[in-house]
Amino acid sequence: MQSKFTSTISIILIAILFVALVFINNQLLSSVRLDLTENQVYSLSDGSKQIIQEIDEPINLYFFFSDKASKNMTSLRNYANRVESLLTEYETLAAGKLKLHVLDPEAFSEQEDQASQYGLTAANLGTAGEAIYMGLAATNSLDEQQTIAFFDPQKENFLEYDISKLIHQLSEPEAVHITVLTDLPISGGQNPMTGQADPAWTFFSQLEQLYSVEKFANDISELPENTDVLVLIHPQNYSDELTYAIDQYALEGGRVLAFVDPHNESDPMAMMAGAMPEGNSSNLQKLFTAWGVEFNHENVLLDALAGLDIRTQAGDVTRHFGFVGFNTEQLDRKDIVSANLELINGASFGVFSKTPASASNWKPIIQSTVNSDLIDVETYAQTTEPDDLANVYQSNNKQYVLAARLSGKADSAFAQAPEGSYVGSHTESTKKLNVLVVGDTDMLVDRFWVQQSNFFGQVIATPFANNGDFFTNAVENLGGSDALISVRSRGTFARPFTKVDELTLVAEQKFREQEQLLQSQLDETEQQLMQLQAQQGDDGSLVISPQQQTAIDQFMQQRINIRKSLRDVRHQLDKDIESLGNKLKLLNIAVAPLILILFLVALRALIRTKPKKAKAGKHEVVSSEQGA
Repeated sequence: MQSKFTSTISIILIAILFVALVFINNQLLSSVRLDLTENQVYSLSDGSKQIIQEIDEPINLYFFFSDKASKNMTSLRNYANRVESLLTEYETLAAGKLKLHVLDPEAFSEQEDQASQYGLTAANLGTAGEAIYMGLAATNSLDEQQTIAFFDPQKENFLEYDISKLIHQLSEPEAVHITVLTDLPISGGQNPMTGQADPAWTFFSQLEQLYSVEKFANDISELPENTDVLVLIHPQNYSDELTYAIDQYALEGGRVLAFVDPHNESDPMAMMAGAMPEGNSSNLQKLFTAWGVEFNHENVLLDALAGLDIRTQAGDVTRHFGFVGFNTEQLDRKDIVSANLELINGASFGVFSKTPASASNWKPIIQSTVNSDLIDVETYAQTTEPDDLANVYQSNNKQYVLAARLSGKADSAFAQAPEGSYVGSHTESTKKLNVLVVGDTDMLVDRFWVQQSNFFGQVIATPFANNGDFFTNAVENLGGSDALISVRSRGTFARPFTKVDELTLVAEQKFREQEQLLQSQLDETEQQLMQLQAQQGDDGSLVISPQQQTAIDQFMQQRINIRKSLRDVRHQLDKDIESLGNKLKLLNIAVAPLILILFLVALRALIRTKPKKAKAGKHEVVSSEQGA
């Protein structure tokens, strides 16, 4: 009876304790989070927290989701829960500065009218064609509004960035003024090759959404006075007046982002004009020399390990050593511009080097792999087949700098102001140079980093590389705003299997050497056959000597042997990759759980040992007392 009563009291006490803990969790610990996911996908980054702290006036968030109309859409509802959970996290950390309203815009309801007024997009996803809303509208105290028309599940990696950007746009009063100098058609327009209208490049559209942007051609002579960040893209044929204006702007503390290129492959005007390779390069040699850096615009980088797979005109897939993609191993993880990026794609990069007399601080941001080589621009431009580039490639086991940050001391590139330029006070030197240089302009073209698709009448840009992130990070960093950088870069892309890539590269090199040997022998045989065809008898028939027939038979057997060795190389490559995969599976399936089990067994044994020691100590004390 006593035991039954004690058990009942214990159950009641446990229930009371459970209710108390739930109450304490809801009331006192609601803001406490423990996110154990690898990329912290359920936590806000420091950039988002900084944006929340900078909110001066309350902002209302209206999350429209068609809850009832989407009852059978499990994946969409799961993503909606993910969005709402993140919005709730924003509201919790904002401490009253953000107010979240969750609305279900049912058909013909006031909420549906409200969603339409905000310009949200309804997608007809249901079996009966129901209109599904899943968007966000936000307003501030000045009745300014920003919206996310529809939360595309394919852009989940950028969910936090989109929300943080929306809040930032409503809370940041002062706009950063960006001046862009280029002759490339980044703002869109008629394509001279197709005659059709091309849209603006995605990176430029995103830039205009975030900043006040002015774009000028290369023929201006002065810079706008309100320029906060100066962006130079493919600088060609700059006048002395413009070069001097840039020089003085940089020495007076202005921020410069320069994209130069030994061979721009995406300029339609140059393609139509049939420009020579040297006519399609760009450089800022005079300014670079004064800033302590040299740009090699006469050679293009080839990188065997970073080369991208492309489809040839024949429909085959091959690796292009000039079209490259650099992952986390080649990006500076300590620089705020590239710290969290995953992949940068580009083509025909040029390389930078620090001059011996440089007084500026030199910090590489993007570097090639050690499997790199340089090829002159003219040869590269005239080589149309990627395999031909692979044949002339020779690794020199050296890394090259493809993008760098320059800061600190620098002298003017001019002893005095050139004639005809705006005459002000001539600045001869500075200690606050702030310049970022990149050796490629093709990386800004959409085809290297983003894919556009039509989603119910709305153009959705889905990035497969971080080129746009790199550009915007650089502009924000140079413009003095770091808040969004850590947010934007949290998206994770396909991580490369570096060990597999190394195995593939070694095997491909062996494969290519043997393939070249076979090809040369095939060419020799064809030459011999042509000579045999010329040896005709009186009746016009071929005359082949026994020695010639023996030589042909021997080569045919040799060709079979070499082809067999090619298959062996490919088989060994697959075998090495399969062996590596089996080891990884063993570690994940067997070893890791076994280690966890052994740890738990050891912990249990340790816990059971302590009470035994305590009882033994107590028994000794009792025995000593009895003896006394």
